[in-house]
Amino acid sequence: MSVSKKLSTTVLHPFHLERNAHMAEFGGYDMPLWYSSGTKAEHLAVISQAGLFDTSHMAVIIVEGSGAFDLLQHSFTRDLRYCQGRSVGPLSDGRSVYGLFLHSDGTVLDDAIISRCGAERYMIVVNSGMGAGVCTHLREFSDGEVNLVDCTDELGKIDLQGPASAAILQKLLSDPEQVLADMHYFSFRGDIFAGGSESLELKDGIKVIVSRTGYTGEFGFELFTAKVDARDLWNKLLDAGQSYGLLPCGLAARDSLRAGAMLPLSHQDIGNWLFGHTPWSFVLPWDPDGQRWTKSFVGSQQLLQGDRDYTYGFAGYDPRKIQVGEASEVQDISGRRFGRILTCTTDMAIGRVEDQIVSIATPTSRGRPDSFQARGLSCGFVRVDRPCEPGEQIFLVEGKRKLKVEIRKDIRPDRTARAPMARMRLS
Repeated sequence: MSVSKKLSTTVLHPFHLERNAHMAEFGGYDMPLWYSSGTKAEHLAVISQAGLFDTSHMAVIIVEGSGAFDLLQHSFTRDLRYCQGRSVGPLSDGRSVYGLFLHSDGTVLDDAIISRCGAERYMIVVNSGMGAGVCTHLREFSDGEVNLVDCTDELGKIDLQGPASAAILQKLLSDPEQVLADMHYFSFRGDIFAGGSESLELKDGIKVIVSRTGYTGEFGFELFTAKVDARDLWNKLLDAGQSYGLLPCGLAARDSLRAGAMLPLSHQDIGNWLFGHTPWSFVLPWDPDGQRWTKSFVGSQQLLQGDRDYTYGFAGYDPRKIQVGEASEVQDISGRRFGRILTCTTDMAIGRVEDQIVSIATPTSRGRPDSFQARGLSCGFVRVDRPCEPGEQIFLVEGKRKLKVEIRKDIRPDRTARAPMARMRLS
């Protein structure tokens, strides 16, 4: 296809065209939706082997200075003093945390991962096209003792996701044991920015940040490197993963994987409405008893005072989907319209066995028959005007089409994102 001049491209764009990827606009970038292998194969590869995603369209911001902590503590929903691990300790060097930046009216500007690189230095990853907007937002609340650097389009970002990710990555690392041993979920190694003290190089000298994060619900890593090194890193990962069944994956598989893992898409599942009752309330700074917040933050008063609606995950009974848009709606069992569809896709790794949802990764000891073959189930999120209970049946309606789905607290079982590193290195 001919690329519109208005669309940005990542440094890996030539690879996508060489592989005849199906391309489309996403967040202002010309991005691959799927390759010749197809979305289903790419989705299943991440569950059973590994997949490689170009996510260089994501924006990266560096926040540094003596006022960096106070700025983020005020503008971010998570309390950086009490957000790390089960002990609820402070965010420390080499650790990351997920949360939201809200507007003053309590609506969502964007979701983000903040990583602490030092006492006065943080890396923020936000969504495509949001680097400038988040920087402007932060400057509004800065006291001047902070330096903000928008690194958008200066870096390459590659996501290696799936159970074979550690086995693939360690083939490129000079010292796999030092990097991977005891690497916890939402921790990272390395620093590729000027002045960084924790440099991490691959065998060939490429400097990287290795972050144990991702957007699939499965075990894996997000890798950051200089833009000039991204194509080389991508090719080396593909070569290292060839014997493990590694596939390049497009954004369609990324979308179906994240929906099955109950992960929101910013500006679709959360957005320019009051952040209400959602599956992601953990991003708010609750005290250990879950009764009150441990701090105030931008937008907090509006959340406490405003009328909030309800967002829930759902799973269907077969792979069929409903188009998201103005022509579709959510109905209750009586036929009353009471909400809208936010996301509706198909997780192709799951199915129902006697009404229990199982995955191709579910052990037979937990209900997966030896003969199980996943047909896939529709899944996603709805936003409604009243509370719903898990197990409640609702209907997604588009014209004459009407799909019965079930409200769920969780969708795809037996995900590996939080699995112990020691176990995954043996996969």
